[in-house]
Amino acid sequence: VQLQASGGGLMQPGGSLRLSCTQSGRTNSGYHMGWFRQAPGKERELVAVISYGGNTNYADSVRGRFTISRDSAKNTVYLQMNSLKPEDTAVYYCAADDRWSTITRAHSNIDYWGQGTQVTVSS
Repeated sequence: VQLQASGGGLMQPGGSLRLSCTQSGRTNSGYHMGWFRQAPGKERELVAVISYGGNTNYADSVRGRFTISRDSAKNTVYLQMNSLKPEDTAVYYCAADDRWSTITRAHSNIDYWGQGTQVTVSS
């Protein structure tokens, strides 16, 4: 399984960006998908996850501003980020695992990671 993330960039506070993560090698059937981020000097943290069936979880810091979704036909998961704040600045990573408990709580054991994409929120 390979994950290719895209869509990062520089945005002013209050703006929006959409990240995409396309899976290849195997279809995303059966895989739960997630977005994580790591800011300089901080640990990697969960941003949002979506189950194979479409259930979602969000970090408190992004709930109501970010939306995770998936298009199984395109093997792609999206992260729509609205009302961006400077504290959202980080490298964002997509991930895939067939274990819901792992992708939501045991991030170090996640099977598949994409390369990071930089998101910078600054005026």
